[in-house]
Amino acid sequence: MNDFSAGPTLTNLQASKVPEVTLGFWIIKILATTLGETGGDTVTMTWLKADVMVNTGYLVGSAIFLSTLVLLVVVQIAAKKFHPFLYWATIVASTTFGTTMADFADRSLGIGYTGGSMLLFACLMAVLTLWYWSEGTISVNTVSTPRVEAFYWAAITFSQTLGTALGDWIADTGGLGYEGGALVFAAGLAVTAALYYWTDVSRVGLFWAAFILTRPLGATLGDFLDKPLDHGGLALSRPIASVVIALIMVGCILVIPQRPGSHPEAVGDRA
Repeated sequence: MNDFSAGPTLTNLQASKVPEVTLGFWIIKILATTLGETGGDTVTMTWLKADVMVNTGYLVGSAIFLSTLVLLVVVQIAAKKFHPFLYWATIVASTTFGTTMADFADRSLGIGYTGGSMLLFACLMAVLTLWYWSEGTISVNTVSTPRVEAFYWAAITFSQTLGTALGDWIADTGGLGYEGGALVFAAGLAVTAALYYWTDVSRVGLFWAAFILTRPLGATLGDFLDKPLDHGGLALSRPIASVVIALIMVGCILVIPQRPGSHPEAVGDRA
C-alpha cells in the first residue's frame, strides 16, 4: 500500500526519518508486533513469572521495556537521517512495552480487558488530539522535527498498547480464541485496504486505523504461538519463537527496500 499515510501533496518534499509506507512496511510491522508479543511474554511470563507475581511481574517488565523504549526514542530523535534498524528496533521496543503495559492495565489494575481497552483508547485519542492541536495535522508525512517525532512515538506506543488490549479482549472476553481473533483483525485490515483503494476516506485516518489493527493481529498470532494448548495456543517456547520471528524480521529489513518517507517542506508552518 504505497503512501498509506498520505496527506496533502506538495511539490517541495524532504526526506523523513520514518520509512516510506509500502506493503513491505506493513509486513515488517506485523512481524514486529508478533515479536513484541512473544518477546514481552518471554520477559514477563517466562523470566519474571508474572503469572505468579501478578502485582509485580508486569510492572517490572513494563519498567524494563519503557527504559529501553525511551533510550531508543532519544537516539531516534537525535539521529540526522533515517536508519532502518534503529527505526524498527524502536518499533519493537514500543510493541514489547505495549504488551507488558496492556497486561498490567488489564490484569494487575483489575479493570479487565474491556476497561483496559477503553483507558488506552482514551490515551491514544488524547495524544492524537494534542498532536493535531499543536501541528494542524497528524500525518506521518510531517514527522520531521523533534516535537513532531515526540508526538509520533507517543501515538505509536499508545496504539501498540491499545492493540494488545484489543487482541486480548477479542480472543478472551469475546470468546473467539486466538485463531478467531487473528481472523477478525485480518478482516479489519482487509476492509481498511479496500477503503484505501476504492474510496476517498482520509488516508491519515486509514493509516492510524491500519497501524492499530496490525498490533492486535500480531498479538493474537504471538499468543497463538506461545500460549498453552488448553488456552488455544501451540505452546511453543516463547524464547525460541521470539528468536525465529526476530530473524525473519531482520531478513525482511535486509531484503525489502527501506527508503525514508517524504514530508511536505515547511512553508509558513508554525515553528
